[in-house]
Amino acid sequence: MPLQKLQFRPGVNREGTTLSNEGGYFDGDKIRFRSGYAEKIGGWQRDGGTPYATAPTSTFSSSGTSTSAVPSTGVYWGIAKSLWNWINLTGYNLLSVGTNLKFYIQNSLGGNYNDVTPIRLTNTATANAFTTATSTNSGGYTTITVTDAGHGAQANDFVNITPLNTTLNGAINNSVTSIVLTSATGFPATGSIFIDSECITYTGISTNTLTGCTRGTNGTTAASHLTLAAVYAAPNGVLILGEYQIVTYVSSSQYTIKVLGTATASSTPAVSGTFNYQLTTGNTTYTFGTGWGAGGWSGVTTGYTSTGWGSPAPAGLGIGVQLRLWSQSNYGEDLIINPRGGAMYYWANNASPNIYDRCQIIKVATNVVTKSGTFTPDSTCPSVVNFVLVSDSSRFTFAFGTNDPTGVYATTAQDPMQVRWSDQNSVATWTPSISNQAGGIRLSHGSTIVTAIQTRQEILVLTDAAIYSFQYLGAPYVWGNQLLADNISIVSPNAVSVVNNVTYWMGADKFYMYSGRVETLPCALRQYIYGNINLTEAFQIHSGTNEGYNEIWWFYPSITGTTSIGENGTGTSGSPNSLIDRYVIYNHLERTWYYGTLNGSTIRPRTAWLDSPLRAQPTAAIGYTANDGSGQPSTYTNGAVVYHEVTVDNNETSTPLAIESYVQSSDFDIGDGHNFGFVWRLIPDITFDGSTSAAPSTNFTVRPRNFPGSNYGSSDNPAVASAQSYTTTTTYNIQQFTQQVYVRIRGRQMAFKISSSDLGTQWQLGVPRIDVRPDGRR
Repeated sequence: MPLQKLQFRPGVNREGTTLSNEGGYFDGDKIRFRSGYAEKIGGWQRDGGTPYATAPTSTFSSSGTSTSAVPSTGVYWGIAKSLWNWINLTGYNLLSVGTNLKFYIQNSLGGNYNDVTPIRLTNTATANAFTTATSTNSGGYTTITVTDAGHGAQANDFVNITPLNTTLNGAINNSVTSIVLTSATGFPATGSIFIDSECITYTGISTNTLTGCTRGTNGTTAASHLTLAAVYAAPNGVLILGEYQIVTYVSSSQYTIKVLGTATASSTPAVSGTFNYQLTTGNTTYTFGTGWGAGGWSGVTTGYTSTGWGSPAPAGLGIGVQLRLWSQSNYGEDLIINPRGGAMYYWANNASPNIYDRCQIIKVATNVVTKSGTFTPDSTCPSVVNFVLVSDSSRFTFAFGTNDPTGVYATTAQDPMQVRWSDQNSVATWTPSISNQAGGIRLSHGSTIVTAIQTRQEILVLTDAAIYSFQYLGAPYVWGNQLLADNISIVSPNAVSVVNNVTYWMGADKFYMYSGRVETLPCALRQYIYGNINLTEAFQIHSGTNEGYNEIWWFYPSITGTTSIGENGTGTSGSPNSLIDRYVIYNHLERTWYYGTLNGSTIRPRTAWLDSPLRAQPTAAIGYTANDGSGQPSTYTNGAVVYHEVTVDNNETSTPLAIESYVQSSDFDIGDGHNFGFVWRLIPDITFDGSTSAAPSTNFTVRPRNFPGSNYGSSDNPAVASAQSYTTTTTYNIQQFTQQVYVRIRGRQMAFKISSSDLGTQWQLGVPRIDVRPDGRR
């Protein structure tokens, strides 16, 4: 018989059986289709930036006292759910990273992640604030119980603490026993202080002089100190200064932290402190059973309400116990951000561009300072918002799923279907009047606004049941809206992307597109995806584009989870996996679908994605994970940023790992399968362009079986290797590789598979051929 070409339709199709899809591909991982041919996807490189080692302004002391500047895993605190990229007027290429614990802004690739998390609450001069214990924990940390009534914090929140302090009134040497302070007001009659790294105890106070001083106590060394050196009260010899993460919530007035050092007594000295509480932290996953994003086993005891098993869901679930999602939009060179279910915040570029100030709350009668001036929001400024967006058309600030604190233009409580917008070019004016263009409307189709996205001529607003179009009309109507489609769905606020003014999104049971009319997007993987997707974690699902390859990616959690070798894990519908471990890709130019897995251990979950033309490659946030008892990744820890399509390997750590990729065809037969086929020779056709290995190779596999319902039989797995080195040159006009391989395979139907698992290997499949002949009927 003549040679038979192994040429298959591009894309992976799982909507039928492997035999009914004859002539196509049925399975694959870490591959894409380009110009109709399968190839391995590009690799990724981790960004080299680290968290900024000090707090962003001189208002707060340096961090790192009880929490290291760099988390034990990842390079910033928390799991990122949002990425946003822009260039400010200074020309800095800024990337915002919103995590469940903090909000960062990075300047340029590899730059520091500057902590700009807003301060939620400041309590000053809190008396008798610290209770120490003499026992220490692992690593030499002492547990400190902090007393601060009305702190409103929860476990894992961050707080900047400054104890009572003053300065030296004159330099001292390392032996004096009387120390003159600028002011001794508030210091206890006896106690301990820290000057630089020296701990000093004293037995009395005379006016502003500490008397009876013992130098270099509690394991420190006596030293000389300059005039005006900072002096801090140290309860029982422990310096409590800097940023701390709250370990446990005790009550509405108490919580615990860990501080490096050993206390000399278990007591509550008369030492006061100032506390700057950062924005309440959120969850990395949705916790089923107590309302959207609520607490877990035995409840989350927070400054809001106790929740969890055995506790009813609170009527107004606090932002701190929700899955933390961010929305953000540029206001000029500045940034407006919103943690879903919380207030809006404003990040302003500093007049000194290398200073990164904290975000400021946009709140009624509260000044917001920018480098161009100060603005003060009016009395109807929303206090709670689900999604924020600034329109390109005339620069209006939109608040979706919001309220009106006065109750005049919306309910005082949050209304998830309410849309409000500020006056043009103003974040301060929200009260509509004849002299401005502020306004709002309550949508009627659905129960909540899920998300909004800006396209070329309109803003699309998607509820959980409908899609609306908002278009700018000018005064007096300002923004008009029309219902585009009803009885649709969207799985999450971040599951929508726009390409060439066509909007694509993932629904609860299928995919959609809008190009002037709303349509179902045909999907050759619909059964495969929705048959193993954890929709209780739907709000983790997110999408993004990879325009270099005409792709839209959706990342989602499966029910089963994924093992280290890319197979289904042990999750069940009753106890599902909660990590993002799968992705599906739609190539909008070639109209093909394909998919892949993220095993969580060597290939981390992608928790956010951004394809910005301002940075050369698609940017993804990865989540580091911890394993459960079976060794399968089960929880998130902290995160980092990686850049895709910059290499051919997995460079999430300092040690490159090979990306294991493969694609397998559906079964094909000889004629109608009435004869067995005997394959004795395979002639490869492949290119290794882009490889960095000296000898890149792949494996070709022909998998035979006798009937559609039987297992695949013995198959040959010959290696196909390049005859050229790709270490110095990446492209060859004439490819040289294994010319032919001899195999012995017999079956009624067969599947073809190409795979690779070596470092430095990049490949694209061409049209290989097999030498096959009829070999009887049984």
